[in-house]
Amino acid sequence: MKLFLLFVFVWIAGILPAQELSDKALLDTVQRQTFRYFWDFGHPVSGLARERTDTVHINHEVVTVGGSGFGVMAIIVGVERGFITRAQGVERLLKMVHFLDEKAERWHGVWPHWLNGTTGKAIAFSEKDDGADVVETSFLFEGLLMAHQYFDRTNPQETELRQEIDKLWREADWSWFTNGQHVLFWHWSPRYGWEMNHPIHGYNEALVTYVLAAASPTHPISDSVYHKGWATGPIFKNEKEFYGIPLPLGMDYGGPLFFTHYSYLGLDPRGLRDKYADYWQQNVNHTLINHRHAIVNPNGYKDYGADSWGFTASDGNGGYFAHDPLNDRGVISPTAALSAFPYTPEYSMRALKHFYYDLGDSLWGDYGFKDAFNPTACWVADSYLAIDQGPVIGMIENYRTGLLWKLFMSHPDVKKGLEKLGFETIPCK
Repeated sequence: MKLFLLFVFVWIAGILPAQELSDKALLDTVQRQTFRYFWDFGHPVSGLARERTDTVHINHEVVTVGGSGFGVMAIIVGVERGFITRAQGVERLLKMVHFLDEKAERWHGVWPHWLNGTTGKAIAFSEKDDGADVVETSFLFEGLLMAHQYFDRTNPQETELRQEIDKLWREADWSWFTNGQHVLFWHWSPRYGWEMNHPIHGYNEALVTYVLAAASPTHPISDSVYHKGWATGPIFKNEKEFYGIPLPLGMDYGGPLFFTHYSYLGLDPRGLRDKYADYWQQNVNHTLINHRHAIVNPNGYKDYGADSWGFTASDGNGGYFAHDPLNDRGVISPTAALSAFPYTPEYSMRALKHFYYDLGDSLWGDYGFKDAFNPTACWVADSYLAIDQGPVIGMIENYRTGLLWKLFMSHPDVKKGLEKLGFETIPCK
């Protein structure tokens, strides 16, 4: 009872407890508080995830399609952990999918990066990025297919939810986004067509985009699009060592850690292999390189170390930026280390305790940990971002129970898509 009251106190007040929590209780607290971003701060009309909390950069009508996929995952975790009831979760998800179907602009079944949460009209992410975004859409479907598998009861509400998700899933025309070539293109605009000209080559966060495009039951891509498109990028293969740690794929030092999070909220990397890589090894080693960079600290930034690490795309004192060892500005992003729990549980727990107990007075707030901080500049973000808060909840849950992995990998279309592209999924012991 005392522990329950402690959770309630932390949740409502958004402040730190007077005494240290057990590891389990600390993980519960972080998931619960971060969940509030998607539940309490979700858009009141659409139910979708708002882009960010601060209004200096963007207004609160802007909802994020990919971040809403992470929000769907957060709702599943919220139900599973008892933060909300199952009925509440279904009600919110029905609001979201009806908005996505009936009001939200989409082209060939694919939504834009940003939407107006009230009207459903597309909001341009950049000058020519004002239409369909196949990568953001894939993150949304990643969450929706999990919801399809989780809410499996035969009552009218859950049946309706599954039917609506099936409808949206079947209407997405992934093959159209090849533009007749052996690669997927990230963007298409109703005003500018294919002028963005952004073919999706690996290696980056978009692996799940290719898996879902191959998995489509109605408009799939051929396997050659994966092998001739994704796997032929100029920074696909690496096979070098950084800080003595081998890196199979991607840019030198691995790049920002969200590469190991967004696709792998659903794709279970344990035992996941194709002819290019073992994806568990890829993600673990990428994370270890990131952690080691904070210990070596070649730029001499303040307060880097074994307990203070994590580089990914986030806000910074110089603006939003994709931070990584090659692009290190002294900014540490809590989502990077916390979303790495499945890969480096010991190092992630040490970072969590440092963030919570040592820095919590400035770093902890209404929706969990704020987006980033720069100890050298004595700066802490006043913002929370959907695409950073979501992976914290989901990847901690995958570390604890594997729930989201089990749901996504159980969808029959996902299984077919992985098999089509030549993936092996070796069961974990």
